[in-house]
Amino acid sequence: MKTHTAVSPPGKPDRTALSRIRARIWRDRYLLLLGLPGLAYFLVYKYAPMFGLYLAFIDFNPFQGIFGSDFVGLEHFKRIFSDSEVLRVLWNTLYMSFLQIVFAFPMPILLALMLNEIRNQVYKRVVQSIIYLPHFLSWVVVVGIWIIFFRGEGIVNLFLRDVFGWNSIPFLTDPSFFKPMIVTQVIWKEAGWGTIIFLAALAGVNPSLYEAAVVDGASRMRQIWHITLPAIRSTIVIMLILRLGTVMDSGFEQVFLMLNPLNEDTQNVLDTFVFYKGIQQADYSFATAVGLFKGFVGLVLVMSANRLAKKFGEDGVY
Repeated sequence: MKTHTAVSPPGKPDRTALSRIRARIWRDRYLLLLGLPGLAYFLVYKYAPMFGLYLAFIDFNPFQGIFGSDFVGLEHFKRIFSDSEVLRVLWNTLYMSFLQIVFAFPMPILLALMLNEIRNQVYKRVVQSIIYLPHFLSWVVVVGIWIIFFRGEGIVNLFLRDVFGWNSIPFLTDPSFFKPMIVTQVIWKEAGWGTIIFLAALAGVNPSLYEAAVVDGASRMRQIWHITLPAIRSTIVIMLILRLGTVMDSGFEQVFLMLNPLNEDTQNVLDTFVFYKGIQQADYSFATAVGLFKGFVGLVLVMSANRLAKKFGEDGVY
């Protein structure tokens, strides 16, 4: 006898497929419940605010509302490239991100390589715990520590005065010290935490490769250069691509807390500029346009870096 499989009419969903989906959802119901908080976070804080991007294309008037305000198209985006203050802030942001990529990004890699060479596991865990700790401090606490150390009568200036006889150095008010201090804070706070990913990648390196290198007479530096680094190259590329996506983000909290009346005119970045324009000066439309421009640049950089990585044979992010 021939058996006939029930086929749903055109335009109607396949009942068999729907029943399989329902069965799979019911089977994995607890895993799906665990993912709900993360999904809710992205929906509330990432996707829902995107409706406010319409402000970038109107001349927003609080009394007329969003849909009652005049539509101006790309006028606010044109203002971004014609306003000298925006160009200065954009340069500060890019320059600060460049310094962080050059000096802060390699630090977790170097720390992971050094920790990987430690054979005493107890000492290794103690060192790991110590360098992880600053990550759990808020930027308020970190900047507060920096102010205590580097203010006019702080520990650093007292040391320089008592040991070398120098006058007090205005670390916190001199604009030339601003960017180096920001980069140093990022290294101190986040370098240890960043080693977690690279140590996990190093754990997957085949030990027989090192044994073969020892037999061939390779030194430790040769082993690191020809075995360890190539083994974590894909991880380094992925982390670099993700870092390029935040090249327009300089860390609002950190920069905002480090600004003061003596350096804020020259050391503003896009994040603090948007805050001043949007919150303090109530220029909501222009601030939204700047924020949208910043996100668009980050998207372009990620996509370009990912395509470039694929051309060189790496996996990339997607």
